[in-house]
Amino acid sequence: MRDLKIPSQRHPEKAHRPDNAQPKKPNWIRVKAPSGEGYNATRKIMRDNKLVTVCEEASCPNAGECWSQGHATMMIMGDICTRGCTFCNIATGRPDTLDVFEPGRVADAVQKLGLNHVVITSVDRDDLEDGGADHFAQTIRAIRHRSPNTTIEILTPDFLRCGPDALATVVAARPDVFNHNLETVPGLYPTVRPGARYFHSLRLLQRVKEQDPSIFTKSGIMVGLGEDRQSVLQVMDDMRAAEIDFLTIGQYLQPTPKHHRVDRFVTPDEFASYEQAAFGKGFLMVSSTPLTRSSYHAGDDFARLRTAREAKLSQL
Repeated sequence: MRDLKIPSQRHPEKAHRPDNAQPKKPNWIRVKAPSGEGYNATRKIMRDNKLVTVCEEASCPNAGECWSQGHATMMIMGDICTRGCTFCNIATGRPDTLDVFEPGRVADAVQKLGLNHVVITSVDRDDLEDGGADHFAQTIRAIRHRSPNTTIEILTPDFLRCGPDALATVVAARPDVFNHNLETVPGLYPTVRPGARYFHSLRLLQRVKEQDPSIFTKSGIMVGLGEDRQSVLQVMDDMRAAEIDFLTIGQYLQPTPKHHRVDRFVTPDEFASYEQAAFGKGFLMVSSTPLTRSSYHAGDDFARLRTAREAKLSQL
């Protein structure tokens, strides 16, 4: 994993924030340190292709498990975000110019890893007129060219400051899954996700379905930020109104004392209850566990998602 810097070095923009005590993690969300031959092989491919991964940048607790199996979520358009969400471990600042060769390097890594399913995400790029939409589309096309049998899942920014053509550009490249995370309940947006707009994000996913109904849509939230159960259930209803197919719910883990505090650790039984409620509301696929993240077991979940849609269509 990347050498960790102290918070004031990695996140100078967050240095002014007061410290929030980091509570001790319960046993159910503790994971083993990354190691092993498979992990090292994946790490080498990422380094050789000069690729950034959200696994490292966001300090994902599942990185060791996923990398040991040859899975990594690649993060395009750099490692500096133009937003300053209080939950996120990715640095905020002025990003570098886009690397026009990056889509090819991503496609090369996907081919070397032999992935059946790949997840591509990015930082927010509010500095770009199209928010990086064309770069996403080029990356999708490059992967399709090198690995035509690989299914592609993208986790995009909200394209908040872009015209409608930005989303249309990405949809036209036809990813198999279009994911954009709502991250939290609307009442917490001012403190957790201040640069975003809840209903804009919902509408973004609804527009994907309007433009290409064959694309699966996906979104996720974190819990343990201070939300209550009723607000989570309301988010589920809002997502279903936007025809979102796949919901992920995971425990928020505080990256540093300068990030948003952990309000509480949600129990595995509560996660199971959320999963049951979500399936009852009509989601085709739900992943709700303490360690759930957007790309965790994404390939296996995609296979189940596709099977669920086929079963639903056969009943019509």
